[in-house]
Amino acid sequence: MTSPVALTTCDGIMGPRLEMYYLQSQTIGREQLKMKDQSLRKLQQEMDSLTFRNLQLAKRVELLQDELALSEPRGKKNKFSQYLHENASYVRPLEEGMLHLFESITEDTVTVLETTVKLKTFSEHLTSYICFLRKILPYQLKSLEEECGSSLCTSALRARNLELSQDMKKMTAVFEKLQTYIGLLALPSTEPDGLLRTNYGSVLTNVGAALHGFHDVMKDISKHYNQKATIEHELPTATQKLITTNDCILSSVAALTNGAGRIASFFSNNVDYFIASLSYGPKAASDFISPRSAECMLQYKKKAAAYMKALRKPLVESVPYEEALANRRVLLSSTESREGLAQQVQQSLEKISKLEQEKEHWMLEAQLAKIKLEKENQRIADKLRSTSSGQALGLAQENATGVNAASREEASAKAVLEPAHSTSLIGILTRTSDNELPDVESREDLIKNHYMARIVELTSQLQLADSKSVHFYAECRALSKRLALAEKSKEALTEEMKVAGQSISRLQDELTTTKRSYEDQLSMMSDHLCSMNETLSKQREEIDTLKMSSKGNSKKNKSR
Repeated sequence: MTSPVALTTCDGIMGPRLEMYYLQSQTIGREQLKMKDQSLRKLQQEMDSLTFRNLQLAKRVELLQDELALSEPRGKKNKFSQYLHENASYVRPLEEGMLHLFESITEDTVTVLETTVKLKTFSEHLTSYICFLRKILPYQLKSLEEECGSSLCTSALRARNLELSQDMKKMTAVFEKLQTYIGLLALPSTEPDGLLRTNYGSVLTNVGAALHGFHDVMKDISKHYNQKATIEHELPTATQKLITTNDCILSSVAALTNGAGRIASFFSNNVDYFIASLSYGPKAASDFISPRSAECMLQYKKKAAAYMKALRKPLVESVPYEEALANRRVLLSSTESREGLAQQVQQSLEKISKLEQEKEHWMLEAQLAKIKLEKENQRIADKLRSTSSGQALGLAQENATGVNAASREEASAKAVLEPAHSTSLIGILTRTSDNELPDVESREDLIKNHYMARIVELTSQLQLADSKSVHFYAECRALSKRLALAEKSKEALTEEMKVAGQSISRLQDELTTTKRSYEDQLSMMSDHLCSMNETLSKQREEIDTLKMSSKGNSKKNKSR
């Protein structure tokens, strides 16, 4: 048995130690709780990000699977139809390569195998097309076999199908042979040592033979397919679509057969010309002619032709040198001052107007002189007639003069009583008696002065009209220039408006797409926030439970 003194001493020693241990354990527990809480939050964030990425990847995988399912053909028939639809992607480059090759062969180029660079491109396109033919050949043969295996296929139709399958194999083989020879012909343009010049003739001859073989194969295909179409049209199951399709195929095959025959005959007839060397180039045409050297040779040839043409050009007529030197000072002095030139022009215009006035004056003088001459000639003729007449005529004249005198007296009496007035261009003239004779010279002066004044007035009006016309012409020209500038600015503004409208439409499309993407992102973020709230609530509950458990433990320790 222990004494009570020992127990009291033990309690006094163990009490502070237990309290310290309790405090240390409590602080350690809190730190561990904080660390666990932080690690839990990090793990939860990583988990949320991983789930978000997994959702995106799952959607992307679903889209890719849908696209793959749509792109994959279903069955051999779909694959064969897909290959047939790809025919244009192989035929169009082949046609373009042939056109480029044809355009590169002109009269201004040195056309030999070493310079026909476009032949290599055509050979590559032909190779890709032959690969396409090899790819579709098994499907063609398989379709013919399936047609032969059907219950509606007759023996004659089966025989035609077998012949067509053999023809398709022959056609592919002929194309392969033709591609081999064309590839050999395309080697000199890229690799000088790829094909010897001594083998050009044999290769070209084999190309001609291959073309003839292609023509023969096409004739067989046309014949056998025509027979097959005739048999199919006689079947009760033949539809209108099948008939029209067969007609289209037959017309295409016939056109291809005719074209192949023409190409083969043309090539075979001109093989010797193709083999023959050019008239100029390296000696005996034995060396390699690179495309660059051919281009340089053509450039020098064009320069030489242009130089010879310039030498043959006739000289342009010009002012003699001495005359140009003599007039040089006058020209320089006249061009030094624009005011002097303007004054000279004004003086020349005044001189021209004066000369025109003098011209009109002298024309009037000439007319008056002509009138005087006619009057003088008339007077002389009258005198001659009066002297040559006889006495009887004189008596008759005396009687006539008496009668005229009486009539004149009566007329003068009337004139005295009633003077008559007449108007003309020069004014008002009054009729006088025989004693008051009109002054001819004064009348001529009046006419001359009137016409001179009229000419001066018309000349001034003409000059004024000319100046106005020049002014109006300048204004019209300026207005036309302004109108042209306004039209150009209008066109530029319309183009800018079009560009602005296009940019506005593009921006609207981008705005709609961004709006949709933002809405999708917001929806996904809202889902993510909901999940985060749920996790936070769970974590809070766990923290509360941990706190409650820690409080319970502390109470238990205190009770102990």
